[in-house]
Amino acid sequence: MAGTLSLWRREAMFLSAMLAVEISVVGMSTLFKVATSKGLNIYPFLGYSYLLASLLLLPSFFFTNRSRSLPPLSLSILCKIGLLGFLGSMYVITGYIGIEYSNPTLASAISNITPALTFILAVIFRMEKVSFKERSSVAKVMGTILSVMGALVVIFYHGPRVFAPHVNSRQLPPPLLSSSNSDWLIGGALLTIQVIFISISFILQAHIMSEYPAAFTVSILYTVCVSFMTTAIGLVVEKNNPSVWIIHFDITLITILTVAIITSVYYVIHSWTVRHKGPVYLAIFKPLSILIAVVMGSIFLNDSLYLGCLIGGFLITLGFYAVMWGKANEDKKLLSFSDKDFAPLLLNSKNDQV
Repeated sequence: MAGTLSLWRREAMFLSAMLAVEISVVGMSTLFKVATSKGLNIYPFLGYSYLLASLLLLPSFFFTNRSRSLPPLSLSILCKIGLLGFLGSMYVITGYIGIEYSNPTLASAISNITPALTFILAVIFRMEKVSFKERSSVAKVMGTILSVMGALVVIFYHGPRVFAPHVNSRQLPPPLLSSSNSDWLIGGALLTIQVIFISISFILQAHIMSEYPAAFTVSILYTVCVSFMTTAIGLVVEKNNPSVWIIHFDITLITILTVAIITSVYYVIHSWTVRHKGPVYLAIFKPLSILIAVVMGSIFLNDSLYLGCLIGGFLITLGFYAVMWGKANEDKKLLSFSDKDFAPLLLNSKNDQV
């Protein structure tokens, strides 16, 4: 009885941590959207927040690597981490600009095609195999198609309004979805580009971790690279407007500090969870971000929900779970016969390394 109670407490810890992560990620997007309306510029926001996140992660470098024997940090690995930082800079810039043109709900919906695009790239780079004789492969292919179809529906079809917050329109700005269709299309296109960059970075990150399995070291170098590159790009783009680099003691400073803290804690929680529960457990929570974004957008941004976003979100979620189901079933085949009886759909892999 005590063992069962301990197991339930452990599962509750993982569940609570992952729910907190998804709420925090959507909260970052929502807070950024509010801060931009108060004058926060994207480039100082990214440069400052990622630099602070790297400083917050710095102590973990000394604690985690003290008793580990790691390969030398060669120039080749540093160059690959630099490339990873470049990809990261591109996807955070395109992502946050996309949110400026659209809203966090669209960002959350489109982000769910990440597993599908990652699967396509993994097949191209021969990291995944496709066999139409296997149900798991068919599920991943069909899930990928559904996810892409859902993303196209979300971007190109609004449809009638199915939910609108009950607020006084004289006190708040009009809903974001009432903006021009061109802004919505630009936002959707940028968010789709962001997902492509994220998927490519996942492939590169997996390659880097296979050569240099030190997650915190890679993470610190990565956040420093993102901070440096976004700042450099910002200095070029905003060269005639140096005042944007001055941060005032208002919501802009709160946003930078909050995002920096969440970024560092987010990584720690992911590292802890993937080690004990496996990567499938992480990914399975992603569709919750759509619901969280709708609620937060309604409360803080006066956003409305349209039928196109609802249909597209459903297709993306269905495709997402199909890909995850196929991947989970492939992973289960790697287990011994004795382990299969105890392996749930969400593969519990204590041996996974971050």
